[in-house]
Amino acid sequence: MNKKLAAALSGSAVLMLVLSGCGGDDGDEKANAWAKKVCDQWQPELKKIETANADIKRVATESSKPDEVKQTDAAAFATMSESYKTMGSALQQAGVPPVKDGATTQAAAVKGFESTSKGYADLKAKMDTLDPADQTKFADGLKEVAGGLEAATKGGQDALATLNEGGLDKAINSQKGCQVAAPSASPK
Repeated sequence: MNKKLAAALSGSAVLMLVLSGCGGDDGDEKANAWAKKVCDQWQPELKKIETANADIKRVATESSKPDEVKQTDAAAFATMSESYKTMGSALQQAGVPPVKDGATTQAAAVKGFESTSKGYADLKAKMDTLDPADQTKFADGLKEVAGGLEAATKGGQDALATLNEGGLDKAINSQKGCQVAAPSASPK
């Protein structure tokens, strides 16, 4: 019953893995310095998101009881909400990126991460209302939550696209703090 949620979450993991690109060239030192500020603050958040995704997938693929699924998923959504909020704040604190239309790029990316933070907070609130004692309603509720994952992650995906289009992709991808290990066996 929770397998649809795990499948949907695999899509949200894509948001994180967009950052897993290989290192770029040295390029612009100012952009690299800006990206280092951001990525150093993002690293612990990316690890939290990765762990939260793994927890959700674990309870989805095991024969977990509805109570455990509810607790695990709600906690994971709360973690992801806070992490994306922190990632947006890190962008804000790093200052305007040294690229053309840097202030616009920064504002749009911060807004995107805030949107994803809110999206995960909303999913957590939905999980909190589910009654694991009624298996049918619980399963229907999980489907609704899984259906909301795409909308929840859209802001963060847009934020990364904005940073990439703004010319920061090489600088960000060259920072160790923004490199996330891709899963070793990802089915396609």
